Amino acid sequence: MDKGQLMILLAMIGYLGMIVVIGIKCGKHNKTSEDFYIGGRGLGPWVTAMSAEASDMSGWLLMGLPGLAYASGIADAGWTAIGLALGTYLNWKLIAVRLRSYTAVVESITIPDYFSNRFHDKKKILMNIAALFILIFFVVYTASGFVACGKVFVSLFGFSYVPAMIASAFIILIYTVIGGFMAESTVDFVQGTLMFVALIIAVSAAVSLVGGPAQVLENTGVYPGYLSMFNTSDMSSNSALPFGIDKILSALAWGLGYVGMPHILLRFMAIRDASELKKSRRIGTTWCFISLIMAVLIGLVGRALYPDMLTGTNTENIFIILCKNLFATGFLPIIGGVMLSGILAAQISTSDSQLLLASSAVSQNFYQQLLNPKATDKQVMWVSRITILLISIAAGILAFNPNSSIFKIVSFAWAGFGAAFGPLVFFSLYWKRTNLHGAIAGMVAGGGTVLIWKLLLSPLGGIFSIYELLPAFIISSLTIMIVSSLTPEPSSEIYKEFETANRMSQQHS
Repeated sequence: MDKGQLMILLAMIGYLGMIVVIGIKCGKHNKTSEDFYIGGRGLGPWVTAMSAEASDMSGWLLMGLPGLAYASGIADAGWTAIGLALGTYLNWKLIAVRLRSYTAVVESITIPDYFSNRFHDKKKILMNIAALFILIFFVVYTASGFVACGKVFVSLFGFSYVPAMIASAFIILIYTVIGGFMAESTVDFVQGTLMFVALIIAVSAAVSLVGGPAQVLENTGVYPGYLSMFNTSDMSSNSALPFGIDKILSALAWGLGYVGMPHILLRFMAIRDASELKKSRRIGTTWCFISLIMAVLIGLVGRALYPDMLTGTNTENIFIILCKNLFATGFLPIIGGVMLSGILAAQISTSDSQLLLASSAVSQNFYQQLLNPKATDKQVMWVSRITILLISIAAGILAFNPNSSIFKIVSFAWAGFGAAFGPLVFFSLYWKRTNLHGAIAGMVAGGGTVLIWKLLLSPLGGIFSIYELLPAFIISSLTIMIVSSLTPEPSSEIYKEFETANRMSQQHS
């Protein structure tokens, strides 16, 4: 390891040490399960916005999306970024205030809690189905984070992948177990800022090194279809391939996923005052729009600088290569180390949220609701911590393959949550006729369609190659409407709660 690598490593170790300290400090304030899972509903607008966006984007923002742009041009990455930007804005605009108001009315601190209380599910069927989907898809999602962290240390220092991945997972595990929701939200604010600054600095420095924007376009314009929003560039044959309407719809469909992401929705529920969500929306959407643009540009500028360096899943290392090479002399490696901590920041901010949400599904929804209704807060929190450990082990096993594609892993988990929860969240907030039967059927239809489409239908190609989130979201929505219409209306008490939540949300919109 040379001097530059050592300086980068020390900067990254310093960052990881900082987040563990924050976790320990925040952990001292966890007196109840509500504190541990939702921070006592005490988040301010800035922390709410930045933690929501940081936990959303993960290492995918600094590795998956730039890698996609580097590999085949701006079409796939560009349309995906557009879908995500629109989805982010609409989620803040349409869901945030209503969900915060409704969860206060029905006294819910987790998404499965909300579903169960919203529909008065006394048998907890809906809650347990929701908890099961959370476990399935968050294990997959968390695995993508461990892969990202492992790849960082392999690419930078030549470390063995598995030990590097396990060490990264251990850091995430420790601070999540100790700190809980307030720790992760506080750290996510710092991490979101770091990710934002790292993207802007990396793009600016790389464009300057290439020779300016015109030179970037000239260098990448030699690849057929690379700069088109309606073609992709096939590097193996040096030809342009059409990016048709089916692929455009698939990319835009990423935006549908937001309304079903438990780790994002939880931020809406945790803000101290629903009236502050408007400010959070402006902060969060601005951060998101700029960050997505910068992430796509990372891939574009990376191709202009290093045209043939990376292939296959290694294209997801382009941000690492840029930072490592741009800040290689003098004391600049320390800056590079801080910027590369942005990848760890991005991934940690998502993995901690996922671990916490998955653990709440077990401790709150399985353990306390079914197995031990008289459990104390202390018992619930200990079950949660043990669950975090077990989920981390399962995710680590899935992450053992160093050739795993971060983009593909995230896309599967994103579709699962988007289709299983997204339509139900929307209908539960906007259509009072939605009933328990429709909710159960819609959730099973959405989550089940993602699994069937991805594992059985997608390999057939043709129309089945479309991103599984789109058909699953549509099927789930139709199922909710049809089943709810054909079965008995909700009770008058449920209607009353709906109207109360609706009035509260209108006061804060």
